[in-house]
This record gives sequence, structure tokens and C-alpha cells, in this order.
Amino acid sequence: MSGSGIDADAFKDALGRFATGVTVVATDTDGGPKGITVNAFLSLSLHPPLVGVSIDRSSQAHDGLMRADRFGVSVLAGDQAPLSNRFAGRDGAGEATPWERLADAPVLPGAVARLSCRIEARVPTGDHTLFVAEVEAVRSDDLPPLAYFRGRYRALRDD
Repeated sequence: MSGSGIDADAFKDALGRFATGVTVVATDTDGGPKGITVNAFLSLSLHPPLVGVSIDRSSQAHDGLMRADRFGVSVLAGDQAPLSNRFAGRDGAGEATPWERLADAPVLPGAVARLSCRIEARVPTGDHTLFVAEVEAVRSDDLPPLAYFRGRYRALRDD
């Protein structure tokens, strides 16, 4: 049970029923770009263009984002599940990554959308930090996205 009396497993199961896209959020480090798979990504504002990403404070990526001025977001395409797994610390974790640059941020080629973001605020939220960032550059392609629902990758159909 959490402090609010809600069972943590029931909460996780309920939120797993919310279909999301899959992103990789990346920052530059002394060792080169480092990324993490994130589905807690959202649009916050159109004017100015703001997005948010929520990162667990216990993750390695959290410390890098706390030190960074900016980050890149790659909204993954339907064929990029292997990249999602890699940045989630699963299959292929040691493989080389084909980074490209968008403005001053590392992003992944072949993604549905790529954003270069400058961090505006870091907001502690429970066991996570919400990083609020202004989008400084965007690039997108007309590709099917990678979706995530109930713990699995899913394909979207055109009806």
C-alpha cells in the first residue's frame, strides 16, 4: 500500500491501461550521449512550446538530467522497439548508438519526431523529477509510431 491507501500493484496495473508513445530522452555526457526510455512524456504548452518528462530519481539518467542544460527527445517509430529495449537496460545495452544532432541535442535517426529541448524547471514529484523544457527545434517524419500498452509494444492500425 502507498501512503494514500492505494495498492501499488493496482495503481501500476490501472496506469498500464493508458496507451502511450515511447520516447528516448538523451543528454550529452563526458562519455558521449546517454539515453533512457521514457513513456512519461507530455506536451505542456503551445505558447511557449513546452514539454515535460518524468524521470525516476533512482535512475542513472536522473543525475545527468540534473546537471544538463538541455536534452533531446526521440519519439520512436514502430520498428524501433530494439532501441527502446536498449535504453531501458534490456537487449543490446552495450551496442553502439547511431546518434544524430538536432540543434544542440542528441536524437535518434529514424524516429517519428525529434525535439531539442532546453530545461526550464526541475520539479520534485514523489519519487520522480518532472523536467520542464522549452522546445527549441523539431523534426518529424510520417512514420507509424511505437505504442506501449499493458506492458507490451503495440502497433497502431490505420482504419
